[in-house]
Parts: sequence; structure tokens; C-alpha cells
Amino acid sequence: MEQPGNLTLIIFGASGDLTFRKLIPALYSLKVQKLLPAGFSILGTGRTQFTDDEFRGKMKAGILTHPKTKNPDLHQVDGFTNQIFYLPMDSFDPGQFGDLKEKLDNINSSSDAGNNYIIYMATPPSMYEVISYNLAKNGLADKSGGVRRFIFEKPFGYDLSSARDLNSKLHEIIYEDQIYRIDHYLGKETVQNLLVTRFANGIFEPLWNRNYIHHVEITSAESIGVEQRGGYYDSAGALRDMLQNHLLQMVGLTAMEPPSSMNADSIRNEILKVFQSFQPLKETDVTSNVIRGQYTSSEIRGEFVPGYRSEKGVSPDSRTETFVAMKFFIDNWRWGGVPFYIRTGKRLPTRVTEIVIHFKKTPHHLFKRSDGISTSNQLILRIQPDEGVLLKFDMKEPGSGFKLKNVNMDFHYTSLANVRMPSAYERLLHDVMTGDQTLFSRDDEVETAWLFLEPVLKAWKVNQEIPLYGYPAGTWGPSESKKLIEGCGMEWRCPCREVAEKGEFCEL
Repeated sequence: MEQPGNLTLIIFGASGDLTFRKLIPALYSLKVQKLLPAGFSILGTGRTQFTDDEFRGKMKAGILTHPKTKNPDLHQVDGFTNQIFYLPMDSFDPGQFGDLKEKLDNINSSSDAGNNYIIYMATPPSMYEVISYNLAKNGLADKSGGVRRFIFEKPFGYDLSSARDLNSKLHEIIYEDQIYRIDHYLGKETVQNLLVTRFANGIFEPLWNRNYIHHVEITSAESIGVEQRGGYYDSAGALRDMLQNHLLQMVGLTAMEPPSSMNADSIRNEILKVFQSFQPLKETDVTSNVIRGQYTSSEIRGEFVPGYRSEKGVSPDSRTETFVAMKFFIDNWRWGGVPFYIRTGKRLPTRVTEIVIHFKKTPHHLFKRSDGISTSNQLILRIQPDEGVLLKFDMKEPGSGFKLKNVNMDFHYTSLANVRMPSAYERLLHDVMTGDQTLFSRDDEVETAWLFLEPVLKAWKVNQEIPLYGYPAGTWGPSESKKLIEGCGMEWRCPCREVAEKGEFCEL
């Protein structure tokens, strides 16, 4: 990883949780790894009234509370936070951007940042356009004056129309090569290693197609509820918050063709082709191939957990989904006829994200497993929390006869000696600093993903007869989601332990 040139990072919405828990600890870690430029400063903005010193104190607490580097050195932390500044401002007020420019000029004069700026929008999407416009009006968006790169958090739009409108308005202000639509899942090592697993190993690439793969399953589960984000989440839901970006991007990397080279446009071109090959969904597909749910109150390990509608900021009659599962197909030569199953939800039994490749069974079953279960080989790429790769296959049990036992060939990134695993935000922030857009979504990717999901959003909006299933907090979602994948002996993989699901609760 190269050291980028001098610059200033401007964070809008810096008083929020994302900056405290993720961004500042990741940036400090880059500092420790000597991957920040010598002339580097951070300017946070927000409506909360902080002085520079008060904001530095809060960010120091964030580094110590959520360390990305073991045993942070307090002297080094103080040296890092001394380059952090803060400006209280209302981003909707154009007049206050003059104060922002003045503050940046003062920072530039002391840090030699060279008028190079990265702007991080840690704000609601409704503010993206107005902030970008006011920055441009004050000469802070024109890349001819130095580095000008903009990072936008998800969701990028709320549907196809809003995504197109936002892209169009941003392109009137800045160029596409200045835009970095961040998805922290793509910064995880296992997601990036998916390309290496596929394209660098002769034992996998010849099998990565409809001839040998029965189906593909992707799960992103969270054990927590909406926490303090009820107001935001009730206007978004699981489909907008997770499926449209995180899960579909993982589908794209799993299903893409080999890129012509390992540069940003080549890789993103192939992901776009996957999105363009999604078999369009009809209204009947929405009712049969898409299951949505909402968690209800439950008792988990003796502790009462409130239902979604009782969460702060959530409407008592909300029909927002906290769980969604989907079955769909990719209409191209490689994947024709192979079903893809994806699911995501809150208040599930555990926190886990994984991609599971289910290979077809052998055409003739000569042997039987001791438990009587007939399974296929599985390649499991664990994205979080324990990043690694797991291969499941059958071996002969010792002794007479030919009874089989399913065993694991298991690799964990943590088992690599003397190798440090950077956090996702470390990797992605560093990529923005060096101008690498490989792991960031392009405008046409975003719009094509929304186009695929448009029939689902429309059907949910106009057809009140489409059910929203309740599921007790701490379970794997509505029982109807199991029916989605059932058939030919298929079921969702239970990732809690390497065992099949038993009843509604996982045996954690």
C-alpha cells in the first residue's frame, strides 16, 4: 500500500457515530502503519457545538474505545488528534460554506495539504446534493484546483428514480471519477479474496458454472436490532439498507466473468454485466420469490427483547421489513438455471456474513453417510466476523465398510502469523486517498441494481395483500423463508456452528 500525497479529509456529519466508531479509529490505524501523508489533516463539521479541543477529546475516546490497532500509544494518539479540527455549521446554510473555506485555508497554511480535499458525506442522503452544490459554489469541488474526491455512504437513492436523479444532479457539479460510493463490505479481505479464489486457482475456476454448481447462497445476518437508528431504518428497511448494495455487490463478485485486467473499470464492467443479466422480476415473482419479515418481541437467553414496532423512532403500525429473502436467476451462459438465494435481517441468532457455493452431488451415490444425510460439497467464504474460507467434503470413517463423515478444511485469516488484517474502512479510505475506485460502485451499477429491485418496491407499495411475516427476535426469520429454498433436499445453511438448524433457535 502506497503513501498518498498531502491532503485534508473533510467529514460532514462528523459528530455522529460513524466518525467516532469507524472513521477516526481507521485513520489512526493508517497513521500507525505509516500510510497517511506527512501533510494530513481532518476537518469535521456538524451541527453539534464543539471546539477543536472538545472534538479532539471525543475522537481520542473513539480511538481508545474502538481501537483498530492493539494498545494505542497515548503520545502517538495525541499527535494524531492534534491534526483534527472542527467547525460547527449547518450544511443547509450556503452562507456558512464561506466559513468552511476560511477554516480550510488556515489548515492548509499550517499542514501543507496543497488544497487537496477528500469530502466524506457521513450524512443522510438528502443532504448529498446541497452539500456538493455549496462546495462547488465556493470553489471546493473543482478538481482542476487540486484533488477533489467525494465519498457517499449508502443508501445511494431510495429507488430507481431517486438514484437516477441524484446521479444526474451530482454529475452537474462533479465528475464520475470524483465519486466514491462506499460499501464497507467490499473492503473486507474475504470479499476481495473471492476474486483470487476464483481466478488464481485451477481447482475452482473450471467448476464455477452451471455444470457443477447447484445453487449459490448469500447470508448477511445481524443479531442486533435497529439500536438508535429507528427513525432512519423505518424509512429504509432491509432491502434498501442491505440487499440493494451489500448483497448484490457480493452477487456481482461471485458471478462475474474474469476481468481483462485488475483495474477499476475492468472489474466494475464485469459486475455491471452480472446486474444486467438478472432475470427480470414479475409481480408474481415478488409474491413467490421474495419473503419479507419484521421481528417481534421475544425472550433470548432469559432476556426480553422488544419487537421492531416498539423500537424508538419506529411507527407503531410500521410495515417496514427487517428481514428479506430472495430467489432469483442470472440469465447468461455461465449461470443459466442456477438459483441464487440471498437473505439479510436484524435480530437473527448471530452476526455473520457468508457466501456459500453449493456444488452438485455426484451422479451415482455409492456411499452413505453415518447420519443418513445426503449432502453436497460446499465452499464457504466467511466475510464476517471470522474471515476465512471453509471447504466441506466427505471422508471415509475409520473402520470397516464405507461410511462417510462430513469434514471441514478450514482456513482463518487470523491464523496467518505476523500478518495484520486491516479493517474495511482502512482499506477503503486509503483507496480513496490514492484514487483507486475498484471497490466503489459506479453510477450505472447503482442504477441497474435499483432497476432489478424496482418491481419489488412497487409491488410492496401498491399491493397490501403481500404479507409481511412476523418472526420472533432471535430466530432465522419467517418460516416462509425456509420454503423459499426447500426442494431437492435444500435448506439454508446454519452458520452458528457447523451443524444443521434445529428448530427455531440456533444452538449457539
